[in-house]
This record gives sequence, C-alpha cells and structure tokens, in this order.
Amino acid sequence: MDLFQYDFMLRALFGALIIGLAAPALGIYLVQRRLALIGDGIGHVALTGVGAGLLLNRSPVLVAVIAATLGAIVIELVRAYGRTSGDLALALLFYGGIAGGVVLVGLSDASSGALNAYLFGSLTTTSQGDLVTIGVLGAALLVTMLVLRPALFAVCHDEEYARVSGLPVRALNLIIAVGTAITVTIAMRAVGVLLISALMVVPVATAQQVTRGFRSTMAAAMALGLFAAGAGVWVAATADTAPGASVVLVAIGSFLLVALGAAGVRAVRRRTGNDRVAPQAEPAEHEVLLG
Repeated sequence: MDLFQYDFMLRALFGALIIGLAAPALGIYLVQRRLALIGDGIGHVALTGVGAGLLLNRSPVLVAVIAATLGAIVIELVRAYGRTSGDLALALLFYGGIAGGVVLVGLSDASSGALNAYLFGSLTTTSQGDLVTIGVLGAALLVTMLVLRPALFAVCHDEEYARVSGLPVRALNLIIAVGTAITVTIAMRAVGVLLISALMVVPVATAQQVTRGFRSTMAAAMALGLFAAGAGVWVAATADTAPGASVVLVAIGSFLLVALGAAGVRAVRRRTGNDRVAPQAEPAEHEVLLG
C-alpha cells in the first residue's frame, strides 16, 4: 500500500524537503565559523519556549521562535562583547534551556508525549498550518542565505577583512544568529531538538568531501540535505521507523559512503601520480565584495 496517498504523509514529505533544503544553507556558515553544535544549544532554548507555550496555552512553535531568537542573540552578543567565552555561554544555554523546558512542560497540562514530539520530532503529525509556517520561514531563510552569501561568507571566513571592506559585521552576525534560531524552530517538527544539528551539519560535512569552493559546497550540501530528507521519509514510511531519526541516519550513511569513496579515489590518484590539489576557495566571493 502506498502510504503517500494519505495527506499526512504528503505533508510530512513536503515539510521534510523544505527543511532538508534550508538547513544546510544555514549550516554551512556555522561550519565555517566552527559553531557546528550551536544548533543543539539554541534547540534546547527553543524547548523552553515550547514549554512556555504549552503552559500559557499559546502556540508552542511561535513561542519557541521567540525564545530561540532571543537565545541566539544572547549567544552572539556574549561571543562578541562578553568576557565569557562563546563555548561557555553555549553550555549555559544548553543545560538551562532543556531544564527549563522540562520544568515548564511538567507544570503544564501536556502529557509526556507532547515533550517527546519536540525532543525527537513528530513529522507525521505536521498540520496544514505547520506546513505553511515551515514553508514561509524556510523560503525566507533560503532567500536570505543565498542573496547575502558573499557578505556572510566574508564575515564567517575573516571578520577583520569584512570589517575593513565596510560590511556591517554586527548586523550580519545577528542575521546568522536569527537564521539559526529559525532553522532550529522549523526543524523541530522534522527531527526533534536532539537531532537538529545533524541536519544542518552532516550534509555540509558530506559535501566537503568532494567539493572545494564555497559555492559548490553550499549547492552540494543543499542537494544532499534534500536527498536525505526525501529518502528518510520514504524509509520511515516503508519500514515503519521514526521519520526524524530516519532522515538523520540517511544523512550519516551518505556521509560515510561519500567519505569512503573520496578516500578510495585519493588513494588511486596517489598510486597513479595524478593527485592534484584543487584551490580551497573560490575568489568570486571576495571579488564581489571588493567590486
């Protein structure tokens, strides 16, 4: 029986595809800044927002967006101006966020199943309203990351260079922080708080195995995220597994296959003496900035 004849599976598929495309588009900037795990920290802050929404009988997703955005801004401001290191600020939000979320959910009338839906994802329960929210926020995020790519690349690669070039570094850093919060919030429905970072980071790590330039890596990561999302939902539908976990396992499996294949190709090239080192970055990004 074809499960995709049902509306809830189609909503799950479309939601996963949107997230699979948008998450790596933001994740590549986090990997460039060596903040691959920031999604986990902000995800735990979003969980506090979910708990507050359930306690106050408000939309958990909307309150989570607000909480995650505030948490992301705090992390960025502490990193830029505070005496506390970014890692320590992230750890404080990481543990405080999940503790606050568990307490607030416990105080509300919601069942433990409501908490599990946000911890581990509940893609098949995506409503029409959820899909619209995911689509609008995902499209806005994707457009922002693509349109501002040269400037965001410069900030992530070298903040001093970006500042000398006249770019609004503070505003661009905040855009990345808010974009991370939005990505975390819309991805909660797909993979859950505990697996959010995987969807932002693993496709990027996979793409880096076979690409060199920033633009090509970004395009490959988005394609891999799209594949992992679609294939993961298909596996979940046919094998009756959790959709979020299936998406992440497909992404990790793709990484292992590509990494092994790339290692094999490099070994063959070394033996034949044809190993050539490609340039590590595409100068077009900086040329756009200076032009």
